[in-house]
Amino acid sequence: MLRKWYSDFKAKHGTVAEIFRFLIVGGTATVVDYIFAAIVLLIADAAMGTGVYPHWYNVLFGANGTVAPWVSVLSTAVGFCVGLIVNYILSVAFVFEKKGDSRSVKGALIFTVLSVIGLGITALGMYIFNGLLGWNYWVVKVVFTLIVLVYNYVSKRLLLFNK
Repeated sequence: MLRKWYSDFKAKHGTVAEIFRFLIVGGTATVVDYIFAAIVLLIADAAMGTGVYPHWYNVLFGANGTVAPWVSVLSTAVGFCVGLIVNYILSVAFVFEKKGDSRSVKGALIFTVLSVIGLGITALGMYIFNGLLGWNYWVVKVVFTLIVLVYNYVSKRLLLFNK
């Protein structure tokens, strides 16, 4: 029943269906990204003894979330790398109808370069707003996730999944 509804919806609204799949895949990759970023935050906090996160749940709830600038960038990069792998696999498999060059080595490199630009945007934002200005880590991460979400869809749709 649901499969038929989605098939009919996709036939009438192809781009909207594609964006819907992109959001689901991106949401999954973002959850993976955030989990690995949180793990790095916990490990770095424990190793440095700063006490920013006294308990594991303080990473998401109840702590200020201001960490050293290098920790902010490192946790963002680690989460990004793991999320990138998940995003690439799911994007090629489920999101885009037109595969273009996506399944080639060239396509994987283009996907990675476009994603690294998104990482640069996020890392710079994390460094400035969390590391230097002391804004809450997760607030800044969510804001830059939304900014990069739009960039990722547009850039990958236009430059990789367009043939």
